[in-house]
Amino acid sequence: MKKSIQISQKKMEADFILKNAYVADVFSLCWRRANIVVAEGKIIALDEKDEFTASVIEDAEGKYVIPGLIDAHIHIESSMLTPSQFSEILLPHGITSVITDPHEIVNVSGSKGMEYMLEDAENAKMDIYFMLPSSVPSTSFENSGAVMKANDLASFLKHGRVLGLAEVMDFPAVLETDSDMLDKLSLVQKANKLIDGHGAGLNREQLRGYRAAGIQTDHECVTAAEARERIKQGMYVLMREGSAAKNLVDLLPAVTPANARRFAFCTDDKHLDELMEEGSINFAVSLAIKQGMTPLQAIQIATLNAAECYRLYDRGAIAEGYVADLVMLEDLQTMEIATVWKNGEKVAEKGKAFQKEKKKTTVGQTILQSVHIPKLTEKDLAITFSKGNRANVIEIIPNQIITKHIEKEVDIENGYFVPSIEKDLLKIAVIERHHSLGTKGLAIVHGFGLQKGAVATTVAHDSHNAIVVGTNDQDMLVALEALQAMQGGLVVVDEGEVIGSLALPIAGLMTSLNAEEAVKKLEDIHKALHDIHSDLHFHFFLTLSFLSLPVIPELKLTDTGLFNVRTFQHIPVEIV
Repeated sequence: MKKSIQISQKKMEADFILKNAYVADVFSLCWRRANIVVAEGKIIALDEKDEFTASVIEDAEGKYVIPGLIDAHIHIESSMLTPSQFSEILLPHGITSVITDPHEIVNVSGSKGMEYMLEDAENAKMDIYFMLPSSVPSTSFENSGAVMKANDLASFLKHGRVLGLAEVMDFPAVLETDSDMLDKLSLVQKANKLIDGHGAGLNREQLRGYRAAGIQTDHECVTAAEARERIKQGMYVLMREGSAAKNLVDLLPAVTPANARRFAFCTDDKHLDELMEEGSINFAVSLAIKQGMTPLQAIQIATLNAAECYRLYDRGAIAEGYVADLVMLEDLQTMEIATVWKNGEKVAEKGKAFQKEKKKTTVGQTILQSVHIPKLTEKDLAITFSKGNRANVIEIIPNQIITKHIEKEVDIENGYFVPSIEKDLLKIAVIERHHSLGTKGLAIVHGFGLQKGAVATTVAHDSHNAIVVGTNDQDMLVALEALQAMQGGLVVVDEGEVIGSLALPIAGLMTSLNAEEAVKKLEDIHKALHDIHSDLHFHFFLTLSFLSLPVIPELKLTDTGLFNVRTFQHIPVEIV
């Protein structure tokens, strides 16, 4: 502090100065020409008179410089990378801080999964903050790998990277004042921490219940009307633009100069290949600008808003006293990024992160051996019909995580459902993979458009059982066997052969490969998908992975059966 004060008064030399920068003032929404003076990782001054000196000086040559971007809500596991690897691919895109909910790995591995994520985050150059998973399992209508109650969460609240309770998705538990849920909510409120929401499809009255419970944010809006209602009730709306759920364009009409400070950007879930190609929050900013939002407004939403929402009051702006997280742009409209500084240190330039030797995080064997899929036969995948051929069917919506509940006449032979490529009615199964319980859910799905083969993964939100969709039982069984052999991952099968795969041995969710190696595997998988789907125009694996999440309307499938999210109860496949 003494050094910083002395530098601020020009009694000492600064550590670093970025000269001739066109600085985004996110408080007043204007640009300022100034030298950015940095010491001890913080901004000491915006020098408009060229009065300061430093040991290191760089010239921005009039380029735009904005604060480091903040992702207000993401599940790092959905990138299929560990936190430290995730940091390396996002820093070149200007993302310097993220708020993550590790409920994917915690649903598989419980407290050990939480400990692993916190430990590996220490090896990341990016600042990674955590919200504690609120719903493990996400509902009582499925089997996950772990159960986390308030007592299990309590010790983690003391950790410096933990900001509060993550997305509360079990809304019936909140509205019916379930004692376990109230224990978690009150635990976090007493610690004066934040509580994130997950209000998919909730109406005004239900949202009031969320607000009464102290829930402050929601990232599940899909319409501008939903966003406006949440803003009216005093919530922050996190506008999502991920891989499966792309809601930003639909939500932007809700943002006005009067209410813009209550919005932030998030990705929620985004796959590795898209993260490396597009980035995350930088992409959301460029999309908002393309849709007509002023650049400074979009930048404020991506920085100061997110920081203040999560009480990270030392970042989100380029001003005296703030952390020196700086992003210099090549182009403002497209958010093309030239250089990134984290805590005043240059960490990425021209799309490449500077590699540094980092400590390896030890992964426990229980995390590495988390997949226990039983040996199955065609009989185990049979969907029986007793009286007719009408069925409750899941209809996917490409690039959305919501589904439609439709009724269809389906093909039946000898009392069993037969998939139809012509009608695009395929078989889907969710198999419990954590404790060898033997539970499985079977259903019919419309909209995937597979012409042959099967696709399977252990990334199946949020309990992450094994999920497989296919045109025939034989390929579905081969896909499940491949998942077991590789201890989780992504698999594409055709005519009994695995034609594309990526192993995810860390809890069946994350790869041990580096990002470049993993992307090469993903390219092979995408080629394999196109071999069995000639007209693929949506993110197949992410869409599949959300079909097992029984808190997102309308119809989903868990290891305990077909689930109607509107009524929050199981229903049969056959309509009798």
